[in-house]
Amino acid sequence: MRILLVEDDPRIVRNVRTVLEAASYAVDVVSDGESAWFEGDTQDYDVVILDLGLPKLDGLAVLARWREEGRNFPVLILTARGAWAERVQGIDGGADDYLTKPFAMEELMARVRALTRRAAGRASAFLVAGPVSVDTRKMLASVDGAPVNLTTLEYRCLSFLMHHAGRVVSPTELMDHLYSHDHDRDLNAIEVLIGRLRRKIGVELIQTRRGFGYMISDAAHA
Repeated sequence: MRILLVEDDPRIVRNVRTVLEAASYAVDVVSDGESAWFEGDTQDYDVVILDLGLPKLDGLAVLARWREEGRNFPVLILTARGAWAERVQGIDGGADDYLTKPFAMEELMARVRALTRRAAGRASAFLVAGPVSVDTRKMLASVDGAPVNLTTLEYRCLSFLMHHAGRVVSPTELMDHLYSHDHDRDLNAIEVLIGRLRRKIGVELIQTRRGFGYMISDAAHA
């Protein structure tokens, strides 16, 4: 899962990025509205965390441009305490949720998980496909109740595929959602990653659609 964090306060960036990466998210960070608009217009994100008080272009203007251009990724806006008018404008302008500063990191993560589930049409924090389950709150995967030791990247890949069960995910889409900007990208690495994940899971779960990509059958979900 890949997140765009748009925030110009270095302290908030440092703290939020640390928590997100510890929760196995790939994170891109920008600190002004113009850069945010460009990133959101050219890259695919699972969630955007958007501060409204930005230099160069304010957050509401950035959000309006994204929505006008058909960019429909979930957006969590950050607002100053008491700025109720901005919160209303943000929700009316296409934001999916808001969080008031200062905020607890646990609440931020809960809202990010909820937005990710909602965007994928999943209601529960537990993703289940046949004998495989993923607890998105604890970042744990298991097969028939036995925990599976996954790397951060392996967990991120399995979580993304399970969130999007029932449709084929191309290697390019996987690459776009698994890696941040500062990571070297190689489509061959996706095939290697899928192979490692299959071996660790040890069950027939991830299907290959030759020439198209990978999928987990929606019929496998409990």
